[in-house]
Amino acid sequence: MSIRKIAVLGAGNGGCAAAADLTLRGYQVRVFSRSDATLLPIIKRGGITLIENGEEKFAAPYFHSSHIIPVIDGVDLIVVAAPAVAHEYLAQSMAAHLIDGQRILLNPGHTGGSLHFANTLRKCGATTKIKLAETVTLTYICRMPQPACVEIYRRTTHLRCAAFPGRDTAGMVNEIQEIYPNLVATDNVLETGFSNINAIMHPAGILGNAGWIEKTGGDFLYYRQGITPAIAAWIEAVDRERLEIATRLGLEPLRFVDIFHQAGLTSEEARASGSIFRAINESEPNFTIKAPAALDHRYIHEDVGYGLVPMAAIGRLLEVHTPVMDSLITLASVANGIDYRTEGLTLNKLGLAKARADDLMSILQDGF
Repeated sequence: MSIRKIAVLGAGNGGCAAAADLTLRGYQVRVFSRSDATLLPIIKRGGITLIENGEEKFAAPYFHSSHIIPVIDGVDLIVVAAPAVAHEYLAQSMAAHLIDGQRILLNPGHTGGSLHFANTLRKCGATTKIKLAETVTLTYICRMPQPACVEIYRRTTHLRCAAFPGRDTAGMVNEIQEIYPNLVATDNVLETGFSNINAIMHPAGILGNAGWIEKTGGDFLYYRQGITPAIAAWIEAVDRERLEIATRLGLEPLRFVDIFHQAGLTSEEARASGSIFRAINESEPNFTIKAPAALDHRYIHEDVGYGLVPMAAIGRLLEVHTPVMDSLITLASVANGIDYRTEGLTLNKLGLAKARADDLMSILQDGF
């Protein structure tokens, strides 16, 4: 089935980039945000300004609304370009309104996003025959310099994608490559989830720079100035723990620097050096990105609660020790006054509360 009508759920950086780009490429795009205030600048301007390679274009999506039902009604593909913390709400909101044959792409899925989304639909009693997939990270490296305006710095290359259940991966990736040709199929959604580069690097970066962030309101270059050799060593330790879990799962144990390079985010020389410090500091698409203005930010809420928490939880299921991940989860919980181990993406929310280690591969391939 050809993809012509696309719903984009989320009107932040990734959502606006997707809505503008896909509109300009001739697709009928409908945009959803549950915040009327977020949509208001787009409504006032009549669309979204897209800046890429110094060229400015204007895109007017077909429809936008803070009500999800008319946005997803009859579309071929639903692109969820929203933070992982919104996945449960979105799944609950659309569960009774999906139709057979629709496809949902979590862009990105973060860590365990497809499991969480499918488990939520299941709990809501959804019985429609839809297909669900996720990418490792956003299709676009982008930021919004002002409302209703998005700048794309780079389009992510070699973008890993898998479906849940895994038996649908080949067919679904083939279909979505129509609009995102840089997608490459992986074995399952834990291979994509355990390649979550944001969860690997953001928690150490934001917690290691907590004082600087609070003092300056984030007025420094997050990647070029904030990722020092010591913080890169924390990221390296998180990566070693992640690789041990991935190996136990039977997944391809790709290092952070290799994933980062495949995504087009650093130089070949930095990848070859194996240095995480060098790879991040030589990330040209991230050169101008500033730090978050506060610790109340998705770099903690999402990348700890929906990144490190499920990684560490699956690690415990597989009897892999994750002392650095656990330390970062604890520090983040204390800093923000939120118990991310219970508020984040737990095994129960993933639908794996009763799973044994030996069950994981069959669940990933065949579903719940």
